[in-house]
Order: sequence, then structure tokens, then C-alpha cells
Amino acid sequence: MRLTEGAPATRILGFGGYQPVKVVTNDDLAATVETSDEWIRSRVGIVSRRIAAEDETVADMAVAAGGKALAASGLSPADIDLVIVATCTPEVMIPNTAATVATRLGIIAPGAFDLNAACAGFSYAIGTASDLVRVGSSRNALVIGAEKLSQWVDWTDRSTCIIFADGAGAAVVGPVADEADRPGIGPVVWGSAGDMADKIYIKDRNSFIIQEGQAVFRWATTALHPVARLACERAGVDPSQLKAFVPHQANLRIIEAIARKIGAPQAILATDIVHAGNTSSASIPLALSRMIERGDLSSGDPVLLLAFGAGISYAAQVITGP
Repeated sequence: MRLTEGAPATRILGFGGYQPVKVVTNDDLAATVETSDEWIRSRVGIVSRRIAAEDETVADMAVAAGGKALAASGLSPADIDLVIVATCTPEVMIPNTAATVATRLGIIAPGAFDLNAACAGFSYAIGTASDLVRVGSSRNALVIGAEKLSQWVDWTDRSTCIIFADGAGAAVVGPVADEADRPGIGPVVWGSAGDMADKIYIKDRNSFIIQEGQAVFRWATTALHPVARLACERAGVDPSQLKAFVPHQANLRIIEAIARKIGAPQAILATDIVHAGNTSSASIPLALSRMIERGDLSSGDPVLLLAFGAGISYAAQVITGP
């Protein structure tokens, strides 16, 4: 048996993001549930969020974001041989979303599968795609985080309807061809806390998301900064060298608390939560695509990603800007 020749390292070649047109403000929600703009801002930091149209699917949003990432990468559909869609809100369990998305993007006969690590899904998928490219199982991979959480939210439950939203974000992962070039995707540091699985869950296919916000807050603000610092250590990057910190956009208070404990005050902190809400596996690539569009990141800038969500699953890695 002979191993396929892979790549010495991997990098991200391009990002893309998509948000639905419909904007739902805090005042909109206050008209239907007992809440207020001030109450929502003070607890989760959200001002508005985007909600998909009734006939807009997870696959629709994934195609929009994936197409943008593909264009940004400079590759053609023929160059992609693997598509991973990270989602915990597929329209149906069978068939998977990835194969449909690939076909709609003109990607012929790729490996295609969905990955569910809830809000940590994008980081899990990036780590998986990077390893597959390194060992030679894939040449170039399209990784998409896409969620339609609005269809799993009880819009009369103010503990959840103020938080969750819809959208998609994507990245193209490819090889670093020259061993002299620096890797663009560091080792993933991941794990889970199954004893916390009952803190964020959906009981069955006829139920809505249930979340124990205070329990998640306490866990996230105490357990995750060591994971983030370990990802920096394994990538050989000191936190003081980070250009940006892009955590899962769960709650503004959570991400600000984690950022303070990492010790990277110079790093730009992604705060898309304010106007995008919590889009689960889409939140990190959405935030990154917006940073690049604004010119906040340059090629080669080191960025720390940190994802966490239901399961509870978590993951962190350092990447460099495409």
C-alpha cells in the first residue's frame, strides 16, 4: 500500500458570506413578545438580526455564500473535489445538503457530506478539510456553514427568539504548495462537554430550541480561553501577534469576556452579533468575510478562530488571511 502524496500544509484561498434580506429589529420583537431594545442589548448585545424568507432554504443560502467564496479564491468549480456543509438545521436529513449545493454550483462529482457540530461546525469542518487536503484525499475543498435557525425558534419565547438568526458563510481550503511557505491553517484544538448537552437542545423533530443561557454563559467564560490559547501555542503564534480574534457570535458579553482572558488587546474583535445575531455555524465565516470586505484583514494576517455550541462541542485554530 502506498499513501497518496498530499501537501505540506494548507491555507484558506477565499471567503464568502450571505445574509437574508429581511431585517428584524429589537423593536420588531418587542411588538410581539415581552421584551425591549434596552433589555436585549444589555443581555446579549444584539440590535438586529437577519431572517430568511419562508421559501429560502439552507441550501439556497449555502449556494450564495459558497459561490462568493469560490469567486474570491480564483478557482473554478472544476478545481473543487470536496464540499462540506456544516449545519445543524438542514431542511431534511436525507439527502444531505452538500451534494445538492455542489451540483447547483457546478461542482461535478465531489466528495460531499454534512457535518453537525452545531455552532462549532465551521471550525470542525475547516479542521477536517485541512487534514484531508494535507494527506492528499482532496485537492481543494469548499467548506460552508449555513443555518436557518428561524424555523427552529419559538417566536413567543424571548429567551431564544432574541438571539438566533439565519445566514451562511464559506471558505475554500487548498494546499500550500511550497514547503518554504508558512502554513495558513494551524492545528485544530477541539473537544466536547457531553455532560452539558442538556443546556442547548431540541427535544424532538416537533420541538423548538431550548437554551439555559446562564449555564452556557458560565461555562463559556470559564472553559474556553485555555482552548484558545492552546490553539495559538500549537500554531506557534503568540496571542500578542494576532491581528484578529473571531469567536462564534453567540452573545456579545460572552465573546468580550473570553477576549479579555486570551490576552490579545491589539487584536480586532469580531462583533457581528450586534447586527447579525447568532447564526450558529455560519457566524465565524460570515464575520471573516465582512472583515475582509471592510479591509480589516490583509493577506497573511494571523487570526484566531474559536467556536462553541450545542453538544457541547468546541474548537479553535489559528488561520492566516487569504
